[in-house]
Amino acid sequence: MTPNYPAIYREFTDQAQIDAQYNPSLPVADPAAEMQHFVTQAQRARATLRDVQDVRYGPTLAETLDIFPAEQPNAPVFVFIHGGYWRALSSKEFAGIALGLQPLGITSVLINYALCPAVTIDEITRQTRAALAWVLQHIHEHGGDPTRVAIGGHSAGGHLTAMALQTRWAEDYGLPADPFKAAVLVSGLYDLAPLRYSYLQPKIQLDDGVIRRNSPAFGVRPCTTPIHLTWGGAETSEFARQSQVFHDAWQAAGNTSELAPVPGANHFSAIHGFETPDGHLARWLADALA
Repeated sequence: MTPNYPAIYREFTDQAQIDAQYNPSLPVADPAAEMQHFVTQAQRARATLRDVQDVRYGPTLAETLDIFPAEQPNAPVFVFIHGGYWRALSSKEFAGIALGLQPLGITSVLINYALCPAVTIDEITRQTRAALAWVLQHIHEHGGDPTRVAIGGHSAGGHLTAMALQTRWAEDYGLPADPFKAAVLVSGLYDLAPLRYSYLQPKIQLDDGVIRRNSPAFGVRPCTTPIHLTWGGAETSEFARQSQVFHDAWQAAGNTSELAPVPGANHFSAIHGFETPDGHLARWLADALA
């Protein structure tokens, strides 16, 4: 007789089931090759594009950002927030996004942040908001137009993008209430509850308070920023559900969002569309910032 174990989250009864949904390397034939792609593209961007590295936006060592200015002055700006499940990687591995955006006349900014478990997700969210405030206040010094700034991120960076959209920009930063022209969220996490039962927990150390404060699907405010939600069509059903949940919450608040998977893409290749000027993500940004 099969034991009838109680569910620990939705229909999942054990960690193995949740890990199968939320470990993006498991369905991929060669995860190392996927990461090497990002490293190679980032090296190419730094070798071929003008850039300003390691600009400080805050007091700690991790609080830096890299800028890839467009050729023309007063350019629109895209701020990219990297993934790594809040406990791995940095801005440096993802400079390849500038390869698709710079030819379209868009300045790229990649922000870095401290990682779990040295800091909490609360602190990573604070650092992300500080970085975005710095961009809005200082990007004109690097040829960017602070009135045409889009934001976006991948995986944990998608989560942090959603958290940025929840920010009280006017009350807490003295900025416009909705300072961003558009947002692109790729394979993001918007309900953190299942990750408490996953292989990530020893590093990200979720508790009830962290989950409540940092699950953006359950705190959507009215916001004029249009968003594009996407994920890889070859990703698990939970990554699709995460985007659907946030899309539904965003629209329920009266906001504007588009929801579309990238056909055939896995968790890693879902952001390749930033890397060439004709990539679907690069083109969406160019249209949103036009």
